[in-house]
Amino acid sequence: MTDARQQALDYHALPTPGKISIELTKPAETAKDLALAYSPGVAEPVKEIAMNPDEVYRYTGKGNLVAVITNGSAILGLGNLGPLASKPVMEGKALLFKRFAGIDSIDIEVKHRTAEEFVNTVANIADTFGGINLEDIKAPECFEIEKALIQRCSIPVFHDDQHGTAIVTAAGMINALEIQGKDISESTIVCMGAGAAAIACMELLIKCGAMREKIYMLDRKGVIHTRREDLNEYKKLFANNTDKRTLEDVIADADVFVGVSGPDVLPAEAVALMAPNPVIFACSNPDPEIKPELAHSVRDDLIMATGRSDFPNQVNNVLCFPFIFRGALDVRAKAITDEMKVAAVHAIRELAKEPVPQTVLDASGVSELSFGREYIIPKPMDARLLPKVARAVAEAAVASGVAQIELPENYML
Repeated sequence: MTDARQQALDYHALPTPGKISIELTKPAETAKDLALAYSPGVAEPVKEIAMNPDEVYRYTGKGNLVAVITNGSAILGLGNLGPLASKPVMEGKALLFKRFAGIDSIDIEVKHRTAEEFVNTVANIADTFGGINLEDIKAPECFEIEKALIQRCSIPVFHDDQHGTAIVTAAGMINALEIQGKDISESTIVCMGAGAAAIACMELLIKCGAMREKIYMLDRKGVIHTRREDLNEYKKLFANNTDKRTLEDVIADADVFVGVSGPDVLPAEAVALMAPNPVIFACSNPDPEIKPELAHSVRDDLIMATGRSDFPNQVNNVLCFPFIFRGALDVRAKAITDEMKVAAVHAIRELAKEPVPQTVLDASGVSELSFGREYIIPKPMDARLLPKVARAVAEAAVASGVAQIELPENYML
């Protein structure tokens, strides 16, 4: 067994199994404490909530509680290993919510036979929580599940594999294109992969200015084009009316490559065909679509990002999902809208242009960081992400009409 494998197993097993626990927020030392916490005192908030359901936010922890829910059908890069095997990942997500945004989170792993059963299960327990983070659910079911839950729930529902990836990708992409002297509306984009993350990434890039007709998406069978008859409704949105069929066909003179597919599927020869000053986001984890050293050996005019922390420009969902939920919870948003996602994109990308504090340099193990080819998105340990992204998201929630309370005074300032 390798050291890294043993360290990972020990981290999860010792000294206490798992990564999260429940803590008390009220004293429970005396008979009076217990009388207030439970019977008879607990009857008073029960009656208040029965008269006015909004009082649940005053008297319980609902407003700071997110459920991380999965069926285990697309666990990280490991595939469909089932709900129980996904529990360490869901606990990890709960850890990140608490560590980065102070949000209490509980993991829920659901067994089901149909997507409708999953939706019914989640919808029936949704009122327990302030928000729902869907995780590791395979495409195309994930689209149908999220859509149905958004319609049925009065709290924000967010599939992070789709939208978290899309938000961080869009933030980094807009900055990278700016550095390369390119406009997103004029850029040709090649997307390798056609699953949940790929489709969400491309849809959000379009909302940020990309042209749908300039996007070429590929799946295992090659370019997604209008004459294919094997496309689901989500892939059809990216079917190009083109005679191009292969990666080499579409990547010639392309400005951008986005990979959300698998390791080593982008050959160096294809990188050489790209337009001057290209941008490559090779986000397959743990092994990217092309190794950075190989890509840079072919092109010295390249900006490259991966999903890994040991290379510059890590595309990491933790840059956004804790702070999106923080902003959404704090104005009691009923949903997470496109306006809130775009607000998060711009808050993240603008932070990368600000001077980097010494604390962030120390946490990142580097001596210097400044906006440029090797620093297009903030580092996950940047504490400024919380106030900047949460405020932008909360303001967008109020502006787009989904907030149920006003922005708290001086919120995150």
